[in-house]
Amino acid sequence: MPELAVVHQKSRSFYPVYERKSEDRHQTHYCPGCGHGIAHKLIAGAIDQLGIQDRTILVSPVGCSVFAYYYFDVGNVQAAHGRAAAVATAIKRSRPDSIVISYQGDGDLAAIGSAEILAAANRGENITVFFLNNAIYGMTGGQMAPTTVLGARSTTTPYGRNPLTEGYPLKVAELLSSLEAPVYIERVALSGNRGIMAAAKAVRKALDNQVRELGFSLVEILSPCPTIWKMDPVAAQKWVADELSRVFPPGVYRDRTGSATPRPRPVVPAPEVGSAEYPGDACATPADASPQLPGHRPPVDLRVRIAGFGGQGVLLLGQALAEAGMDQGLEVSWLPSYGPEMRSGTSNCHVRVSAAPVDSPLVATPNVLIALNEPSLRKFVHTVEPGGLVLYNDIAPPPDCARPDVRWISIPFSSAANQLGDPRCGNMVALGAMVEATRVLDWRIVDRVLTRLVKGERWLALDRQAIAKGRLAAREVLHAL
Repeated sequence: MPELAVVHQKSRSFYPVYERKSEDRHQTHYCPGCGHGIAHKLIAGAIDQLGIQDRTILVSPVGCSVFAYYYFDVGNVQAAHGRAAAVATAIKRSRPDSIVISYQGDGDLAAIGSAEILAAANRGENITVFFLNNAIYGMTGGQMAPTTVLGARSTTTPYGRNPLTEGYPLKVAELLSSLEAPVYIERVALSGNRGIMAAAKAVRKALDNQVRELGFSLVEILSPCPTIWKMDPVAAQKWVADELSRVFPPGVYRDRTGSATPRPRPVVPAPEVGSAEYPGDACATPADASPQLPGHRPPVDLRVRIAGFGGQGVLLLGQALAEAGMDQGLEVSWLPSYGPEMRSGTSNCHVRVSAAPVDSPLVATPNVLIALNEPSLRKFVHTVEPGGLVLYNDIAPPPDCARPDVRWISIPFSSAANQLGDPRCGNMVALGAMVEATRVLDWRIVDRVLTRLVKGERWLALDRQAIAKGRLAAREVLHAL
């Protein structure tokens, strides 16, 4: 008897068993007749054919596909609702050798995620997007989606979608094909064997484009949703062919794969965690050396909270720190936060300056606090980590705010600035004091940043004097320690 050959089997890119539910370890959570299962199969098959399983990272956001990470044996990243294209962009830019897939439904991509997908396509990001369009919100009970067809009833359009009140169905393939950057955009329909075969070819081509580094590819997949449409699976598939395909005609809307050339890699590759080196003596010159605070050691990791009233220059001070760190080749982040009042309202910002990639822009436990007024000191001094540094805008902190486990530099920044002719440059006095105290940023780089940020020669000259005054005042405090 001849040996039987296996011609069809489960994709290697699927897990052998699905562990989401202990009682259903060999089936997905999708409803009978749902298009997600078919789309999953086509994508996994293409990954196998191209031999990219170990390089693939799948980004799945909120929606019916939220549990995709239980099925695909690839790298998996969960994204917030609508943000898959933005997350995929970040992954691809940081890991350019990976094959990044954004897998999104119509309520995700075409509604809350419309800005992200439009921006990613317009930049021509080298990612592959699979857009499942079933013209309804499936997971949350059947609300109208941006792609819901005219006249269709949903829980939010019980009398049918009316173009005068709900607008027209959003045609994503047509919209994105009007942009210059995308390389390949096609719409397919899961409406019988012929449609599924065409979808399989489109899926593979979209992934192959990324392997060849050609740029942005999107496949819109018209997909049945029998449960929410209240149809049996056969009727739902027929509705895709007869109705959904009439509103959203399948076809190739953009194909430049024949003429496209590989996108250039980033000029500066993404750094490996821990690879950046401490700048060392670049931050000081022998003729202008001053002592470091006790306990300050490389590698660089400044977590700075700056706080004061609106109008004290809190945000400019934070921006100057962040840009100086960036110019010095360090990893930085700057996150402003302010109240509704432009003047006299509360204002603070978070600044990270680090030799390693910044994991979060939030600074919950700063190792440096710059408090430009007493209310800010009282609000944030308890958050400073033990051994941290507090720079305070007065001759001394209030007795009930003093912490013996942190280091203090109390200088009346505003008064010092007033001596120069304008109290509004007190933030620059504080900046000079911090540069001198931490010895992380080169003051000459800070000066160069100010030439970009400060408008007007008068203000630039005044700010330079203020920084010099802050450095000198901090040096005197440090020598007294």
